[in-house]
Amino acid sequence: MRYFWIALFSFSAMLINSAGILVIYKNQRWADRAKEYCMCFAAGMLITSPLIMAFPQAIEKNSHAGIVALLGFLFMYFSNKIIKHKTKQKELAFGVTAVEGILIHSLIDGIIYTVTFSVSTAVGILSGMGLVVHEFAEGIITFSTLRQGGLSKKKSVIFAFLVSSMSTPIGAALAIPITNIVTDNFLGLMLGFVSGVLIYISASHLLPEASEHEQKHSSFAFILGILLAIFVTLAEH
Repeated sequence: MRYFWIALFSFSAMLINSAGILVIYKNQRWADRAKEYCMCFAAGMLITSPLIMAFPQAIEKNSHAGIVALLGFLFMYFSNKIIKHKTKQKELAFGVTAVEGILIHSLIDGIIYTVTFSVSTAVGILSGMGLVVHEFAEGIITFSTLRQGGLSKKKSVIFAFLVSSMSTPIGAALAIPITNIVTDNFLGLMLGFVSGVLIYISASHLLPEASEHEQKHSSFAFILGILLAIFVTLAEH
């Protein structure tokens, strides 16, 4: 029964994420107008979620999670530096770095489904609902980020599906064989690393990029992302 719940939530996340990608693919004009709003909305969600949910849980599970969060932040920072140096293109570096973070995040989403359902069905459902809620927005964000990085619409759809949608059930599947040896301490370290990654993407990429092309009500989109993240966190508790 545990495997049923893991499959249900991980594939639901994949489908909802894919729906977000499809919506923005079919409505490119809307996407062009809404791109900066999506960036601000994403920034609000991705900076709030780790600070009020993932990171506190990580510290509770492992007192060294703060160090690993710093490592996650530095990993993304230096990854971006290396990509910029290799590509010599700011836009491409932006897209690759952001997608790298989303890939890590989505893989660990899948791992978290497996780990939480290994604790109990109730804990898994409660945690899973919060994760699934953000998948639609994440699909839109991933596609927009790839387009921002200079990829064509078709390539953006393909890579967004592989990076953001498929990675969640893959992460869940990879975690199943090692579920029995995953401890709370190790999960705390994983959550800490993801927190650092997400904070970097939001504070160092999405917000500065959106600010360069700020539109009317951009701040409202940012606040809306924060409020949604807070709502999801309260709903989980």
